[in-house]
Amino acid sequence: MPARKKSRRVRLILIAFALLLVAGIGYGSYWSVSTVRASFPQTSGSLKLKGLSAPVDVERDGSGIPQIYADNPEDLFRAQGYVQAQDRFYEMDVRRHLTSGRLSEMFGKGQVETDAFLRTLNWHGIAQQEYDHQLDAKTKSYLQAYSDGVNAYLGDHSGAALSVEYAALSFSNNYKPEPWTPVDSVAWLKAMAWDLRGNMQDEIDRSLMTSRLSQAQIKQLYPAYPYSRNRPIVDAGTVNPITGAYVPPGSKGPVALNAAVDTQLAGLSKIIDQMPALLGPTGSGIGSNSWVVSGKYTTTGKPLLANDPHLAPQLPSLWYQMGLHCRTVSKACPYNVAGFTFSGMPGVIIGHNQDIAWGMTNLGADVTDLYLEKVTANTYLRDGQQQSFITRQETIKVAGGKDRTITVRQTQDGMPLISDRNDELRTVGTVAPVTDPPGGVNGGYAVALKWTALTPSKTMDAVFELDRATDFHEFQDAASDFAVPSQNLIYADTQGNIGYQAPGQVPIRPAGDDGAWPQPGWDSHYDWTGKYIPFKSMPYEYNPDRGYIVTANQAVIDQSKYPYLLTTDWGYGARSQRISALITSKIKDGGKISMDDMQSMQNDSIDDIARLIVPQLTKLAIPNDKGNYVRDAQQLLVGWDYNQDSDSAAAAYFNAVWRNVLKLAFGNKLPKELRPEGQCLRVPPAGQTGPVDNLDGASKTVEECGERDPSEAQPDGGDRWFEVVRNIWNQPNNPWWTMSTTSFFGVDTNKAHRSNRDELLVQAMKDARYELTAKLGKDINTWSWGRLHKLDLKNQTLGTKGPGFIKWMLNRGPWQLSGGEAAVDATGWNAAGGYDVVWVPSMRMIVNLQDFDKSRWINLTGASGHAYNAHYTDQTDKWANGELLPWYFSDDRIGQATKAKMALTP
Repeated sequence: MPARKKSRRVRLILIAFALLLVAGIGYGSYWSVSTVRASFPQTSGSLKLKGLSAPVDVERDGSGIPQIYADNPEDLFRAQGYVQAQDRFYEMDVRRHLTSGRLSEMFGKGQVETDAFLRTLNWHGIAQQEYDHQLDAKTKSYLQAYSDGVNAYLGDHSGAALSVEYAALSFSNNYKPEPWTPVDSVAWLKAMAWDLRGNMQDEIDRSLMTSRLSQAQIKQLYPAYPYSRNRPIVDAGTVNPITGAYVPPGSKGPVALNAAVDTQLAGLSKIIDQMPALLGPTGSGIGSNSWVVSGKYTTTGKPLLANDPHLAPQLPSLWYQMGLHCRTVSKACPYNVAGFTFSGMPGVIIGHNQDIAWGMTNLGADVTDLYLEKVTANTYLRDGQQQSFITRQETIKVAGGKDRTITVRQTQDGMPLISDRNDELRTVGTVAPVTDPPGGVNGGYAVALKWTALTPSKTMDAVFELDRATDFHEFQDAASDFAVPSQNLIYADTQGNIGYQAPGQVPIRPAGDDGAWPQPGWDSHYDWTGKYIPFKSMPYEYNPDRGYIVTANQAVIDQSKYPYLLTTDWGYGARSQRISALITSKIKDGGKISMDDMQSMQNDSIDDIARLIVPQLTKLAIPNDKGNYVRDAQQLLVGWDYNQDSDSAAAAYFNAVWRNVLKLAFGNKLPKELRPEGQCLRVPPAGQTGPVDNLDGASKTVEECGERDPSEAQPDGGDRWFEVVRNIWNQPNNPWWTMSTTSFFGVDTNKAHRSNRDELLVQAMKDARYELTAKLGKDINTWSWGRLHKLDLKNQTLGTKGPGFIKWMLNRGPWQLSGGEAAVDATGWNAAGGYDVVWVPSMRMIVNLQDFDKSRWINLTGASGHAYNAHYTDQTDKWANGELLPWYFSDDRIGQATKAKMALTP
């Protein structure tokens, strides 16, 4: 072929390819825009809603936050279901598939193991029992009305008209959502309870530590709560009198087992870590803030109440803001409430009505225990007798694949064998030798779970009871039904009263059992007693003399002054003590606290452990520091005020030093089984659910592992580690400061190999300098905490593992954040995995009991779950800057702020 013709042909091919490419881009853009916009909800005009008895008004403000007005509760909650489905149905659908162990139906075989674990826990089954046998008839009617509202929306919308995610799913598996049920709403309470379940991971970790550490060393890593320094929530004498002798519970310690059980528990830890983080990652120092100040100390003369729960960042946010208003509040229609709820659940979870306000933080009560069972193929040992398992078959449907059937085993008293959900664990359990007691079964061990949430309860009743409570007595009545998860409930009312109530089903264990270790299931002496702490004996306060109440996951009450065990694994009080200090400094000498002061407190970013460590860091000489490479970074800490602002270079350097201190002092001394794969964060990124990177156990990148040897364990850096370091700080030759593991474990007695505290600190400063040079550059003048401490918001499921253009469409960020680990502004990070933000103040609110219209709130993202909707992330910039939105409550102010109004008619 002549060269000219060949060249012309090539040009024609290139032109054709370019035209096809342009056409493809044009079609892709058209598909993207049209598909995304197809799901945007109607927010004005009029719509018919089947089942309404009278018209309902839906008014939305400039942030798209809905306020619903109805004449009766059923219409109110029916409209709530419809409106939440408009904004958030995909989120709701994923949640219900998760709680019922059916993610594989949406996302395929990658979710089978997660589904199997959730089927074993049987959340949906327990929720069905609650709905059938526990809940009040009114509650059930409200749940049904809510479901009817959701289904009315589904009746008119499908595929892309529901959400862009469904358009994407239709390409892969033709998935179509089924109708909503009341049990779908109730089951979400089990998801809440799972992530707020207490100390189960601590039980596993302590047991694994016995393979390498002594009991004394383990005790040093789980220090006692510092009651003398960090005040509990409730003072002595504020609980109801309880008769009878009291002996403070002690620990029976770990059951003497063997290496096979360590492997079993390590595998279980891996399963739990791979579970979707519904509300947030686990670890020390994670929790929430709430506090209430009496009117005698406020500029308004009435109480001010603040709350900011710390949960995993999600897009859309876990919370949904709304108001639910009976047009005429009466016994027949008692609801006039606004606040934060969950998509998929009727009512309001946290907020205020016309009379009271309330907030929540995790109490942290120990409501789980692991029991080791001696098993054969079909039985387990119980007090010298062989007992048969209760079994059931569960079929997991898999999109694009074959169904999988699993057998779930549980003991006669209802404990599921959670170790069955892993092939490796089943093998280990089968071959594990058993020598205690002599003559025991030689089949092996299994791990069973005892958990209060696996017992049907009335928690859904409590949600509606809180929403309509008018005084502290009714508030306590509502709390008495709040079984799981056990929360710290704070209270304020328009009459000027403040209060606190600890609710929840907290088991009474046998004498000597502190719930700290897995127990032998073959001996009934280790069983729970079958009783719970009576509600009348749960800690509470009402108008304490000090004039304020702070809950931030610290100890509820000094255990030596209380006759029941709540837990031994409290948060250690870094945040609560800082909040208390801010309040007391403000009210000293007659000062008053304003709304602005409350907001400023929520944004406080002081680093508690830095106060202890930095003065010593600035004194240390840095040997062999050519060019003052490390000294220059050290100078950043001189004069630092300990605030972790996003633009602070000092905060960046200190947090890197702290992370390296933990690695050098503790990381190489902990059993690597504590965190399989080197404690890289294997939970779904940013707390998402569904098919995510690494859910199947794939390795993380070097960057995600913090550039560490992935066989090495490392502490997470929470406030428990603050206390560990504080306890050895004045012991510069304590063995924990030894960088050589051979010296630490006593194998090598040559003291020349031992390091002291200051030598370890110098090494940590050097390592931090080199780490930040790699991450932020050699010039320390360009460093900032925000460049390390970033928040990426990823849409659940498809935003974490989907086609690249779908991720681009759905995800947002990054934001460079202030705050940090165990600060009041708890933009938390995990030292085991890096500096990225992994939990956040998921919302913030401040309620003004003198004038509800002067209250303020903010959500992490926005009202909408639809990408490119104006309200997808319209609150995030303000949230990141510590700003709040006005939160109107009266009809007049809501009307003035309304930007879109829709009438729902019968």
